[in-house]
Amino acid sequence: MKKVNDVKQYIESRKKWKPFIEVKELIMIAICTLPYAVAVNQILIPHNVVSGGLTGICEIIYFASGRTIPIWLSTFSFNALLLLVAVATIGWRFCIRTMYGVLWLTIWFKVISISQEPIVHDAFMASVLGGLLSGAAMGLVFLNNGSTGGTDIVAMIVNKYTHVPIGRILLYCDLIIISSAYFLPNVHSIERVLFGLCCTFVATTAVDWIMNRSRQSVQFFIFSKKYEQIADAIMTGIPRGVTLIDGEGWYSKQPMKIITVLARKNESGKIFKLVKDIDPSAFVSQSETIGVFGKGFDQMYR
Repeated sequence: MKKVNDVKQYIESRKKWKPFIEVKELIMIAICTLPYAVAVNQILIPHNVVSGGLTGICEIIYFASGRTIPIWLSTFSFNALLLLVAVATIGWRFCIRTMYGVLWLTIWFKVISISQEPIVHDAFMASVLGGLLSGAAMGLVFLNNGSTGGTDIVAMIVNKYTHVPIGRILLYCDLIIISSAYFLPNVHSIERVLFGLCCTFVATTAVDWIMNRSRQSVQFFIFSKKYEQIADAIMTGIPRGVTLIDGEGWYSKQPMKIITVLARKNESGKIFKLVKDIDPSAFVSQSETIGVFGKGFDQMYR
C-alpha cells in the first residue's frame, strides 16, 4: 500500500500547470463552437432537419413552440440542469470545461440568428454540410479537452452506474431524438427524419476523422543487414528514435537485427527514401497507429 501511495505522490508531483497550453485550448474551444452554431441555425433549422443530442431536443422544442422558445435558452437551461447533476455524480474535473464550452455555445446560438433563407437550398446537401460542419467543430473542441455538454453528460452518468458503453448510450439517444421529430407538425416526414439520421452519421464520422487524423502515426519494422547505417540515418535525418530488436530468421536460422521506428505519417516518405538509398533490398513493413504518446508525439500530461 505504501508503494502505491508513493507512486501516486510521484505522479501528482510531476503534474505541471502549463498556462500557454491552457489558454490556447480555451481560445480554441471558444472559436470552434462558432461553426457548430452556424451549422444548426443557418443550415439545419431552415430545412426543418433535427440533429441528434441535446441540440436536437432544443430544435424539437423550438419547432413545437411555434419558434418562440429560442435554441440558446433551452440549450443553456438543459445544460445547467445536467451540470448540476454531473457535479454530484462525475465531479468538477469534467464539469469545469464543460461549463465553459456550454457558455460559448449559448453565446453563439444567441448571436447567430436563425436564417429565414437557407444557405443551401437542397435539404439533403444541407444535412450533409450541417453534419460535416458541426462534427468537425465538435472534433476540434474534443481535441482541446473541451465539451459542450448535452447527452455527453447523460451518457457519462449512465455509464458510471450501469457500465453501458458511452457510444451505445449516445446512439440510442440520437435515434430516439431524431425519430421523435416525425411527430412535429412542420416536420412530419420520414424524409426529414432520414435527413436527420444522415446528418448525425456525417457528424459522427467527421468527429472520428478529426480525432484520428491529428494522432495518426506510423510504425516501421525494417529488416536489413545494414541496420546500423539505416538507424543512424533515421536518427540524424528525420530525426526519430530508433529501437533495435533481436530476431532470428526461421528459414535461415540466422540471427538478425530488426529496426522499429514510430513516426508521423508525413515522415514516412523520408524514411522510405533513406532505407532505399542505403539498402534497396531491405524488407520494410509499415502500419498505421493511432494514439502514440510520449516525447515527439502527443502529450500525456492530463
